[in-house]
Amino acid sequence: MKPPAMKQLAMIVNGRPVTDTVEPRLSLADFVRERLQLTGTHLGCETGVCGACTVLIDNIPIRSCLVFAISLNGCEVRTIEGFDDDDVMYALRAAFSEDHALQCGFCTPGMLVTARDIVLRLPDAGEHEIRQELSGNLCRCTGYMGIVDAIQRVLRQRKAKPAY
Repeated sequence: MKPPAMKQLAMIVNGRPVTDTVEPRLSLADFVRERLQLTGTHLGCETGVCGACTVLIDNIPIRSCLVFAISLNGCEVRTIEGFDDDDVMYALRAAFSEDHALQCGFCTPGMLVTARDIVLRLPDAGEHEIRQELSGNLCRCTGYMGIVDAIQRVLRQRKAKPAY
């Protein structure tokens, strides 16, 4: 059997240009973990159910295990490692710690990426809406209480902060 033809890939990952030659069947999750050594993107179910591999693709949260890397030619990808200078992510990390939203940490990268999207897209989200938005991210340790509390904390902080 003939091996799949390699394809040229060019994208921006965490603000840096990346080019590589990849097999068409290589998932984005495997690409960022194996080729770029960005192992904060966790692989759980590899069927898009658990959300551990959630990254931003052109600023939209997407399960990286479901997307072929080659399909993102010209796109911008942001993994959990790409949020070091992000004020919302900084606040979420602190709130996750304060509200005991972390336990084993396996779901945390995907949960944080999703939480950031909630905070930015739904500034008036209540508990029910937050839980609904988180429903694509599985956590076996926390029972979600701390995660929901952390997101609500950041939403309150952002409302209390005066606009400049």
